[in-house]
Amino acid sequence: MSGPYYPWVDGKELGPTGGREPERSADQHRRLLIEDPSTGELIAECHVPSEDDLDTAVRVAHAAFQSRVWSRMECSQRADVLDKCALLLTDALPELINLESRQTGRVIREMKTQLPSLVRWFKYYAALLRVDEQSVLPTTGKLHNFTSRVPLGVVVLITSFNHPLLIATKKLAPALAAGNSVILKPSELTPLTSILLGKILHRAGVPAGVFNVLPGTGSSVGPALVSHPLVRKVDVTGGTEMGRAIGAIAGGKLCPFTAELGGKAPLLVFADANVQAAVNGIAFGSYIASGQTCVASTRIIVDNTIMDNLLQALKTKVDGITARMGAPIHPQSMMGPLISRKQLAKVDRYVAEALENFAVRPLVGGKRLQGRSALDGFDFSRGYFYEPTVLVSRDGQITNMPIWRRELFGPVIVVVGFDTEDEALALANDTEFGLGAGIWTTDLARAFRVSEKIEAGIVWVNTHHRNDPSSPWGGAKPASGVGSENGIDAYHAYTTTKSTVVNFAPYQESLDMDDWFGEASQNVRYG
Repeated sequence: MSGPYYPWVDGKELGPTGGREPERSADQHRRLLIEDPSTGELIAECHVPSEDDLDTAVRVAHAAFQSRVWSRMECSQRADVLDKCALLLTDALPELINLESRQTGRVIREMKTQLPSLVRWFKYYAALLRVDEQSVLPTTGKLHNFTSRVPLGVVVLITSFNHPLLIATKKLAPALAAGNSVILKPSELTPLTSILLGKILHRAGVPAGVFNVLPGTGSSVGPALVSHPLVRKVDVTGGTEMGRAIGAIAGGKLCPFTAELGGKAPLLVFADANVQAAVNGIAFGSYIASGQTCVASTRIIVDNTIMDNLLQALKTKVDGITARMGAPIHPQSMMGPLISRKQLAKVDRYVAEALENFAVRPLVGGKRLQGRSALDGFDFSRGYFYEPTVLVSRDGQITNMPIWRRELFGPVIVVVGFDTEDEALALANDTEFGLGAGIWTTDLARAFRVSEKIEAGIVWVNTHHRNDPSSPWGGAKPASGVGSENGIDAYHAYTTTKSTVVNFAPYQESLDMDDWFGEASQNVRYG
C-alpha cells in the first residue's frame, strides 16, 4: 500500500508534517483502507480526523475567512491565483490521472480525457471575477444604492466516488472565486486525489486554511461538518437519500443548501434519427464510468418502427465494448469495474430480479464479468466487473420494475418501444427524477417540442454528457436535487447580496428632510 494519506488542514497534512501523528492502534475506524476496484487489492490507507480535528478544521477555515486574506482579496488577485491553480493542476495531471484511475477503477483513457478538462473551471471563474459587474439601483432622491456580492464564510462540499476531482472542482472553483473558505469531504472510497488537490492549490497561492480536505465516512464526518455552527453553506453530490439527510440538517439551521442528487435519465430515439449515431450516443451515455453517473442514460425509449435495426446495431456496439475490456491501465481498455463489491452485488441483484419477475430479455450481458480479457489477459474475477448489459422489454409493461424506476449506478440499460410522441414523453417523465435526458432526432421542430416537454434540468439533443463550466447543471425534480452547478448562478449561490445606500444630499437638505421627529416634520421623507 502507498501512503499513508492524511487530512489536509491549514495548509499542511494533519499528521507527521502537521505536528501530530494520528493514533495507530487496531481501531480501524480511524483509517480508511482504499481499494483498487479492478483487483480488490488495498492500495493506500487514509487517516480520518477525530471530532476534535474536525472542529479545529472548521475553526481554522473560519479564522482564515475572518482574516480577510482571501475573502477580501482584490477580485483580480483571486483570479490570478485561480489561473495559477489551473497551471499547476495541468502540471500535476500525469500523477492525478494514474491515481484517479486506480482508486475509482475507471479506465485510463477516460481519465486522460476528463481530468485535463478540469482546468476550464478554474479559468472560467477566474475570467468571471475579472468581468463581474455590480449593480447601481434606480432609487429616488439623492441616494446612491449599489449592490455587491460578498462571500458566505465556511462552506462544506461533499462529493461522491464516481468523478472525485471533477465534482470537487465544479463546486470548489466558484466557492473559492467568491471568497469563501472551503472544507471538502470526499467519498470515503476515493479520497486520495482530493488530498493531492489541497497541496496543489496551496502551492498555487490559496492561503492556508482557505481550502481543507477532511476524508471520512458519510455517516460520521459529513453530518458533523454540516451541523457545525460556523458552517454557512453546504453543497453535496450523492444519492437522493443521503441528500435528504444532509438537507434536513442544513435546513434545521437555515443554512443555504445545494444538492446534485439522483437520476434515471431517459434517452428518446425517434424514427427519423440516424440509428448508428443514436447507438453511439446510447453507448456513451450509458457506459462511461461503467454507468456510475447521475445522468447515465439508463432508460432507452425507441420508436417501434426502428427497434429491430437499433437493437442489432446496439448489440454489435456493446459486444465490441465487452471484447475490448481489460486492465484499466491498458490504453485501449473500454470500461472498468464497479466501485465496490457492494455495488457489484446490487447491480447483480437488480438484473436477476428483472429477468426473473418481469417481461424483459437480455439482448447482451446480464451477469458479472469473469475469466480473462481477450485484450490483455487481465483476470476479471479479481475485481468488480459487470458486463455492459442491455435488457429489452417484451411487452412494454415496465413502469413497476425496480430496475426501470430506481437509480442503479451500473452498466445496465432497459430498452422499451413507443408508437407516438406522447407515449414517449409519458414514459420519459414517469419518474421521480429529473436531472438529465437525451433526444435523438433529425427533426428540428420535434427537438424543440420534445425538449420543452421533458421534465429534466439538462436536455441533450443528438449528444449526451456534455458539460461546460458555463452551462447550468441541476435537477428539475426534488429527487434530483436543489439548485444547480456551473455558470454565474453557481458563483452567486456562494455569495449573498449586500445593498449599500449612500445619502449624498447636502447637510442642510438632510436636516430639513430627514428629521422625522423634528418640530416641523410635515415635509420629511419616509422610506
